[in-house]
Amino acid sequence: MTYAYIIYLANYSDGVLYVLAGLLLVALAVIIDRSWALRSTILRGQSIIHATAEKSALGHADLAALLHAAGSLPEAALLDTAIRHLDTADADGMANRLDESIMLIAPVLDRRLWILDTVVTLAPLLGLFGTIIGMFHAFNVLAQPGHAPADVTGGVADALVATAFGIFIAMLGLTGFNALSNQVRLIVHQLDSMKMMIVNRTDGTPVVPPRSVPLRAQGSARLVSA
Repeated sequence: MTYAYIIYLANYSDGVLYVLAGLLLVALAVIIDRSWALRSTILRGQSIIHATAEKSALGHADLAALLHAAGSLPEAALLDTAIRHLDTADADGMANRLDESIMLIAPVLDRRLWILDTVVTLAPLLGLFGTIIGMFHAFNVLAQPGHAPADVTGGVADALVATAFGIFIAMLGLTGFNALSNQVRLIVHQLDSMKMMIVNRTDGTPVVPPRSVPLRAQGSARLVSA
């Protein structure tokens, strides 16, 4: 397939193949970008989870060290929430606040995936539209005197290229969308695991310093005990 023939096919569909080529580039850009970002998030997040799992208990110093190691990972939001509420929240309260953080993080994880969802739906429709336009050109030959049957059949074959190209883009986009959605699910699972580890290792008990007992009260307590 030569470059001149590709240009001919694109013009035969009245430019629909150019639009499909643009959709293909957009889909590939989204797949590459999000695959790199999500894969990196999963691998780095696993190291933070392993470091947390090695701790039998988490105090302010431990959470601060993990927060520094997390950097810009989604786990950092959970660690920051745990630090801010460590001394004031019980187990249920800590779990609820960590759930809030996960709910705020989740929409960021699947950003731009809607583009792939749109490409999967739009590409076959555009391909079919390009084929219909090509069929108009093919059967228009019948209205011309002295036409050859090969001109009609060849035009139909050229028109079907748009549909084939659209279906190919949709299959590529669907594969990428499912793979990226699975990576998002893994990250959310990591966040849920991180939440459970934080709650279990902080026990959700407020750390309140003991109140000092006045000396007069201590003396009264000795008299009562005597």
